[in-house]
Amino acid sequence: MSLLQVAHRIDRFINAIGRLTYWLVLVMIGVGVWNVLGRYVGNAIGQNLSSNGLIETQWYLFDLVFLLGAAYTLQHNEHVRVDVFYARFNRKQKAIADLIGTLFFLIPFSILVLYFSWGAVSKSWAVRETSPDPGGLLRYPIKTMILVCFVLLILQGISEAIKNWAIIQNPSIEPILKQRLEEQTTEEQPSSGENR
Repeated sequence: MSLLQVAHRIDRFINAIGRLTYWLVLVMIGVGVWNVLGRYVGNAIGQNLSSNGLIETQWYLFDLVFLLGAAYTLQHNEHVRVDVFYARFNRKQKAIADLIGTLFFLIPFSILVLYFSWGAVSKSWAVRETSPDPGGLLRYPIKTMILVCFVLLILQGISEAIKNWAIIQNPSIEPILKQRLEEQTTEEQPSSGENR
C-alpha cells in the first residue's frame, strides 16, 4: 500500500466523522430549541420542562461538534491561518509551509495535549466523575473525547503531511488530490438533481 493510499484511507475515515458531526449539529440545535422553549413554556405554565441534564447535553453536543470537527476542518483546509505571506506562495511553497507546520507544530502540539490530558482523563474515569449539578451528566465520557480529538488531528496531520510531500515531489498531483477529496465528501450526499 502506498503512502497516498494510507492518506486516502485516513481522509475517508475523517470524512465519515465529519458527516456524523453534521448530524450532531442538528441534534444540538434541537436540544437547544427544546431548552429555550421548555424554559419559557415551563415558566408560563408553572412546570419545569427543562433540566440540568438537557442543558449539559447541549453543552456536550457542542463539545463533540468542536472536538470531532477539528480534524475534518483540517482536512478541508478551513483552520484559521495568517495569510500574510502564505497567500503569495506558489503551490509547492505552500506545501512546504504546510508540511513544516504539520511536522513541527500540529503533531508535536497534539502529542503534548495527549500527554498532559491523559492523567486528568484517567482520574476522571477512575472516580467515574459526574457533574456537580443535580441531574447532571457523567463527565468522564466527554473528557475522553479530548483524547479522541487529538488522535484524530494527528491522523489527519499524517495524511496532510503525506499529501504535501507528494505535492512537493510533483506539484501536478494536487488537482488529483483535491478531486479525490471532493468525491469522497459528496459520495454519500444526494446531488441537487436526484431529489427532483
